[in-house]
Amino acid sequence: MDEKIELLSVSLLESEGEKISELKDLAGRLKLKFGWHYLLDISWIIRQIGVTAGKRIIDAGAGTGVIQWYLAENGAAVISIDRANRANLPLKFRRRFRVEGLRSHDLSSTVTPDGVNRRTMKLLTADWIDQIRYGFGQLSANQDQNLPGEVIIYNQDLTELVDIADDSIDSVVAVSSLEHNSPQDLEAVVAELIRVLKPGGALLATLGASKVDDWFHEPSQGWCYSEKTLRKIFQIPTETPSNYAQYDLLFEYLINNKELQENLASFYYQSGDNGMPWGVWNPEYMPVGICKIKKG
Repeated sequence: MDEKIELLSVSLLESEGEKISELKDLAGRLKLKFGWHYLLDISWIIRQIGVTAGKRIIDAGAGTGVIQWYLAENGAAVISIDRANRANLPLKFRRRFRVEGLRSHDLSSTVTPDGVNRRTMKLLTADWIDQIRYGFGQLSANQDQNLPGEVIIYNQDLTELVDIADDSIDSVVAVSSLEHNSPQDLEAVVAELIRVLKPGGALLATLGASKVDDWFHEPSQGWCYSEKTLRKIFQIPTETPSNYAQYDLLFEYLINNKELQENLASFYYQSGDNGMPWGVWNPEYMPVGICKIKKG
């Protein structure tokens, strides 16, 4: 794996078609929706990262996004980090994956629908238990213990990974999350993510890309970064090639791509505070992928 800075082409939809089908299938099972360019982001990251079985991987700014579950299905131990509290992670994730909290307060004990806890379940008749578990479409937590990987919830700011040791992580992935940091804060985040990586480990991040100057995309509350800024923050040498010179052409292909345009997630149509306000197809930036390798 080599360091790179790469605008993400819609050609990924074809070249990574098999992986994209797997991602769509998993998202369907978990009832998750993709951001408008996330299939490009995630398929690019997966192509770079290669085999993940037995690896310890951070998903930075994970929320409940699909890549952590994909990596766990493929054998990784994923430390899922987000500043948002996910102590009450829904059962739809816990019933399919081995899920733990890094600290005792990162993940609450299992609660069934309507707030019925395990102790109360013991007092209910078999008929009521079946209705709660199956009638509401829920199953008990950690149903499938045979999966090779796991997801470890860590509710923490990315600038303070105090519970993760230096040189202890094989890879870090970040799907369109780091752009929600200002340029000043992003430097601190990248430094902390590099700190926990093993020498030779890769930080794989996708962000919003600007052709020339950095600017803030108000609807999605995310920064669009220039090549110059990304090279500086991620310490990508000037001699490392990029395809930023093709920005206009790749952006044109993106704007005219029918597959992305016609498959916008339903949540875009419900608000103007997102990456595609009110579901109107109008891309204003390109996604870009960064691969940074920690030196030995």
